[in-house]
Amino acid sequence: MNIRSRTGWCALVWLVLLWALTQLSACVTRAEAPGASASRSGPVTDSDEPEARRRARLRLELASGYFEQGQTTFALDEVKQALAADPNYADAHNLRALIFTRLNEFSIAEESFKSALSLSPGEPDIAHNYAWLLCQRGRYNEATVYFAQALANANYRARPKTLMAQGLCNMRAGDLAGAETNLMRAYELDAANPVTGYNLAALMYARQDFARAQFYIRRINNTEFANAESLWLGAKVERKMQNPQGLIQLGEQLKKRFPLAKETVSYERAAYDE
Repeated sequence: MNIRSRTGWCALVWLVLLWALTQLSACVTRAEAPGASASRSGPVTDSDEPEARRRARLRLELASGYFEQGQTTFALDEVKQALAADPNYADAHNLRALIFTRLNEFSIAEESFKSALSLSPGEPDIAHNYAWLLCQRGRYNEATVYFAQALANANYRARPKTLMAQGLCNMRAGDLAGAETNLMRAYELDAANPVTGYNLAALMYARQDFARAQFYIRRINNTEFANAESLWLGAKVERKMQNPQGLIQLGEQLKKRFPLAKETVSYERAAYDE
């Protein structure tokens, strides 16, 4: 069974959601002022922040807001001003890289990610973003290095996101065993993530492990994250599990909620194996 054609694991709706998750790594952080030490003089406060960094941070906060709203030109302009105020601000280089990735200017994006990592070595959010860019470019071995770099940070809180992204990268590379390992690790840490659950279900369906596929896809289809793609995969799973009632119920949801979707058309044509 061809996983690319049969499961839809790389369908746009789920990768859009994944990409939205990666954008959370464009957050603005406040660096400790040079020479400041919480152990010697107490917590770092506003007065400890150098003026150049403060100006850059405020610009970057504006840039992040524009970026999240899809106003790429305004975001880039604010990032330019942030870097003019403080050229050594790693977060600004990171956001610049994300902006150019969105613009499909991958060479510039890679240059910016490298600058960010040189200024903040091992920063997990930046390493995650760079790894995903490398994966998009088909440079899977290099991506693995940076995913590992992100995960190596003991204080990294977005570990499920990175494991999920690495699992999807494994799938792109045709490494289904690696994909299962990383997606399962992500699922153990965050079972509510629909991207992880969907792709695990798709992977199990491709391997003809229909009982496990049913477990993962049902959990999605019973939430507000259900969409045409997840309902269609669920319908195919229920068919394989010889559950005609479940198949009909999911088909009715498709017709009612997504009447114009290609998945609904496939259901009405009974095109389960296309």
